[in-house]
Amino acid sequence: MTLQVSCVQMHWAGSMEKNLEKTLRYIRAAAQCGSRVVLFPEASITSYYFPYAIGLDPQGVQAALDSTRRAAEEHAVWVIAGTIRKTTDRYLNLAHVIAPDGSIVHEYAKVHMAGRDEKRYCRGGNKLALFEIDGIPCTLIICRDGRHPELYRIPAMAGAQVLFHPSCSSDEIEAVCWKRTSGRAQQPVGPNSKIFHCVANTVGQSPDGKQTSSGASFIREPNGIPLAEAGFYDEEMITAVLDLSRADRSYILDSMRDPPFLRKYWEAMVVDVRSRAHLKPE
Repeated sequence: MTLQVSCVQMHWAGSMEKNLEKTLRYIRAAAQCGSRVVLFPEASITSYYFPYAIGLDPQGVQAALDSTRRAAEEHAVWVIAGTIRKTTDRYLNLAHVIAPDGSIVHEYAKVHMAGRDEKRYCRGGNKLALFEIDGIPCTLIICRDGRHPELYRIPAMAGAQVLFHPSCSSDEIEAVCWKRTSGRAQQPVGPNSKIFHCVANTVGQSPDGKQTSSGASFIREPNGIPLAEAGFYDEEMITAVLDLSRADRSYILDSMRDPPFLRKYWEAMVVDVRSRAHLKPE
């Protein structure tokens, strides 16, 4: 079984109107090249630039998300897009999994906040992501969550073969340079899990010129080998075909078996992840 995936690399501090225009254009482009799934970066609709995002009208944000849903239905593709959504007490950083019929079938709230603005305005979610795309078990994390392997390894214990990873690795210019020279902003997960890893990251500078983003979106197979990679600076879309037979989760299965004294704890956590997967972040 195969799954063709496209990952879109976009500017992280654009207006919602520009972001929506790009979102609709890339959904169309992904469908035209035969992709079944198109993954967008963290907060792709609202932008991750908090001085702008927190001033958006929640109804406008919902309208933009609805337009994205209609595009998914029009082109019959799965779409994973992000918003910063206001709640009664702060904000949630959300990823929305949109089915080819336009319905939102899963939502995940980022668990680990990153950066001063996000820590100031947002709170973390309280579940792990587990959902299916065309019958394929999948999971999802957002940006900094990737530094916490339990967030994707436990869903992989529950069967997930593909990790979708929207990201916005924005930071001071020196920090972004360090991320690039140290390897990548997001480290491949295949070598500790044997699942696919699809990253959609951001590029570009903040309006004040003090921050930038690291780009380098990628799609990697379960041994960590790159199937497609994006550059550091440009908005672009990368695409790859995933051969699901390669995602055997062998390292995950080994972890569940040994050492034996941990087995019952892993099994209990898998039960909890499955029981909470349907909960709507609030």
